[in-house]
Amino acid sequence: MAVITTLHRNEDGISSVIGILKQQFGERLQTGQAIREQHGHTTTWLTNQAPDAVVFPKNAEDVSEIVRICAEYQVPVIPFGTGTSLEGHVNAPGGGMSVDLSQMNQVLAVHSQDLDCVIQPGVTRKQLNTHLRDQGLFFPIDPGADASLGGMASTRASGTNAVRYGTMKDNILSLQAVMPDGQIIRTAARARKSSAGYDLTRLLIGSEGTLGIITELTLKLHGIPEAMSSAICSFPTVDAACQAVIATIQYGIPVARIELLDALTVKAVNAYSKLTLPEETLLLLEFHGSDTAVAEQAKTFGEIAADASGYNFTWTTSPEEHTKLWQARHDAYWATLQLRPGAKGISTDVCVPISRLADCVTATQAKTVELGFMAPIVGHVGDGNFHTLVLVDTDNPDEIAKADHFVGWLNDLAISMEGTCTGEHGIGQGKIPYLKKELGPATDVMATIKRALDPHNIMNPGKIVAF
Repeated sequence: MAVITTLHRNEDGISSVIGILKQQFGERLQTGQAIREQHGHTTTWLTNQAPDAVVFPKNAEDVSEIVRICAEYQVPVIPFGTGTSLEGHVNAPGGGMSVDLSQMNQVLAVHSQDLDCVIQPGVTRKQLNTHLRDQGLFFPIDPGADASLGGMASTRASGTNAVRYGTMKDNILSLQAVMPDGQIIRTAARARKSSAGYDLTRLLIGSEGTLGIITELTLKLHGIPEAMSSAICSFPTVDAACQAVIATIQYGIPVARIELLDALTVKAVNAYSKLTLPEETLLLLEFHGSDTAVAEQAKTFGEIAADASGYNFTWTTSPEEHTKLWQARHDAYWATLQLRPGAKGISTDVCVPISRLADCVTATQAKTVELGFMAPIVGHVGDGNFHTLVLVDTDNPDEIAKADHFVGWLNDLAISMEGTCTGEHGIGQGKIPYLKKELGPATDVMATIKRALDPHNIMNPGKIVAF
């Protein structure tokens, strides 16, 4: 497994905080080894760094009290949603308290006329959309996993719908957060726009719990489309598929989703989801609008795809076929793990301007072949973002070293193409070295903000910036 930094442990402070919180929270504070390891390690390949205890608040006041006590004793606080992050965000390199927000899972208000809602951070995206369905509304951000919306805000998540609906930063009107001293703040009103002071909402979105813990979110909602259609089209090469993506975006088709699956991923998905797709590069699309609009959009894309050597183009408005295709896409992670049973999947993502997408994906495929890896690729390619899942024997030090080299190489490649080392995974622990390469002196400004708000470095330490 990848080795990461361990921070100094405040043993006396940790012991004191556990004793105080145990008195206040009783059975809502747990110190068993299994639950601690669960909260220090999930889907990442990074070394498990478990917290010393896990505490389950029920409201913002509970969170405030936990943070206030930890601040007094200078003990780390690590927020935890559902544990689906991929860059070691929930690890505890200096020990401390994991604050599991899963019991803060209430939809507090839905303002259907204003197209917004107020929720606690433990609400998951599927839970919210189930709650909203009868009102003809939905929340569009879909990273694949049924993540908590607080976690999605903390990592500035996006996913398959981002090409049309934007990312989390585009869909949050305001939030409530507990700051490093235990103070509860609200960053904005419920109005659709504001010029009132610093944009603290977006400062906290994507801060990965290093500046505060989000305890409430006010989210933008959208009307459920009158009609949806799904389309698939195969291509002889990744380059041909990417050229079709570029032309689709430039043509102005309001595509809701446009996903790329390379041939290796299609092979895995066929086996896992019992499909019979041609095992070539595939684009999977979704269109939203009226019945007429989605038909016109699908037809226009079919013409663009044909010009880019696409074949086997089909589209459907059947809800059953739509669900089957997109469930297969969401299951791609699990499907591709079956390509090498027993291997661990090392998932990494980058994002580049779409004009460089074909170059970046093609170079990535060539590099994995050079290194001898099986590494399927999927991508939210409408905004230039793609993921590579390197299948590695984590008991083989040589493979681990090569995988680490590959991840660094890919991040450097994206940055050299005026892209970013992460389109949606976030920095966490795993991508800290590349953030400095990408942003240079801007990371010093980030560190200055961190020091100003969190002088004792208790809020999710060891993530994003070195302190």
